Amino acid sequence: MKKTSTTPNKLGLYCHVPFCTHRCSYCAFYQESPTNQLIGQYLSGIEKEFSMLDVGQPFDTIYIGGGTPGILTPQNLGRLCEILTKNNSKVYPAEFSVEFSPATIKKDKLDILTQYHCNRITIGIQSFNPKTIQILGRRQTPRQILEAWKIISSCKISNIGIDLIFGVPGQTLMEWLQDLQRAIDLEPQHISTYNLTFEDNTPLRDKLVTRVFDQKSNDEEADFYLQTWDFLKQRGYEQYEISNFCLPKFESIHNSNTWKMQDWIGIGPSACSQYNNRRFANPSSTTQWLKSLERGSLAYIHNEILSEQIFVEDSIIFGLRMNAGVNILNLQNKYPSINFSRWKDLFFQLEAKGFLRVTNNIIRLTDTGRLIADTIAVKILECTMDDKRI
Repeated sequence: MKKTSTTPNKLGLYCHVPFCTHRCSYCAFYQESPTNQLIGQYLSGIEKEFSMLDVGQPFDTIYIGGGTPGILTPQNLGRLCEILTKNNSKVYPAEFSVEFSPATIKKDKLDILTQYHCNRITIGIQSFNPKTIQILGRRQTPRQILEAWKIISSCKISNIGIDLIFGVPGQTLMEWLQDLQRAIDLEPQHISTYNLTFEDNTPLRDKLVTRVFDQKSNDEEADFYLQTWDFLKQRGYEQYEISNFCLPKFESIHNSNTWKMQDWIGIGPSACSQYNNRRFANPSSTTQWLKSLERGSLAYIHNEILSEQIFVEDSIIFGLRMNAGVNILNLQNKYPSINFSRWKDLFFQLEAKGFLRVTNNIIRLTDTGRLIADTIAVKILECTMDDKRI
């Protein structure tokens, strides 16, 4: 896997840790129950896969996600960090992030991470409300959250993010705002707020289908979004992407680079990559992933060559999710072969309806536009299809 471009993009490394002791009721991600043997095989597989990379540049960011990376023992977590950092040309990444659940935060693990210059932690709290926690199938208590925060506040890692979920069945807007306030009281540098989605083959989806739960209406979801944005803004948190907020200069570099269509390489079972004008993914099976490594190759379940058309479409779609918007003139200059006029009428209509603003060649969604960002993404792709039919 070697880069052919002479002008490298920013490059991120994503490492997927698939282990969880139980599955939350809303989660559809690939995961495995941990055993000592399987974790040992996984770490050997990561070392093997990492040795196969030939990227020619150090990683600007490293992100360990899951699953539950914090489930690893301090020794195994240290081994994973050693594998991911030892060949990075002795250059510390600008951002090194690791995901934790509250119950897995321990001082000895954080001490290991600081040895490897980890400088960012994200905590999947999701909610402080016992009722909401139970519906989501999380195994934590508000007390455990506070105890975990005391531990993490005493360590040397000073960039801490909190993940929360809203739109949970039975959750009131007042309960959600209380969750936000309890998060703010902890003074994290970053807050991510995700609207609950009912994924197929999850307990919550089954309860939705059987009408045990009702999904919130579009108007109710819009209220949650708008109240969230206003609430966090008033308390000093800048929105830089539809679901992400931070204190000044604490944006997630890794995630921002992916939204800006930079490169990243994913390792581990089910990890996805965008690199060297391709998108590809590892199989969502630790067994299959390990077998392919034993053969000295990786059997990607998805391997797509990215055309300039795809790059432009995705640059617009993901760029509009960010408050900074998209500089359409810069994009035209970068991809002169693409017919940008196909989107002219759409952008004009969106601006007329108050969903979009155009200022100095930069297009940005308004708050009402962000509420229908997914619908706008579909419209952008439809313009391409219509252009091909002409």
